Amino acid sequence: MDNAENIINFIRETLSELPDVKEKKMFQGIAFMVNDKLCIAVRKDTLLCRIGAQQADEELEQGFCIPMINNGRTMKDFVYVDLDSLTGNRQLPYWINLCLQFNPEAKASRKKK
Repeated sequence: MDNAENIINFIRETLSELPDVKEKKMFQGIAFMVNDKLCIAVRKDTLLCRIGAQQADEELEQGFCIPMINNGRTMKDFVYVDLDSLTGNRQLPYWINLCLQFNPEAKASRKKK
């Protein structure tokens, strides 16, 4: 089992106690939706974390992640974390908690008709 699969399983286990969690194939990987909002995703060698603009700025200053850029536009609430930088599963709970803390404030995407 590779590192991404281990991380997906750890996130799945961590979020299993929450009432409204869904998994979706997105961003060439697996995204975890909490309360119908993208919370965290794993793709190839990166973790996509939705942590809010203010927290993202703080984390970017420390150099532990990079901004998410989509179609040339920086997505201010999101950051990418290199999976190889998550030693053991020690730092993974930190990122999951940041995502869960921001989730109540996050806007849900518009439903497609």
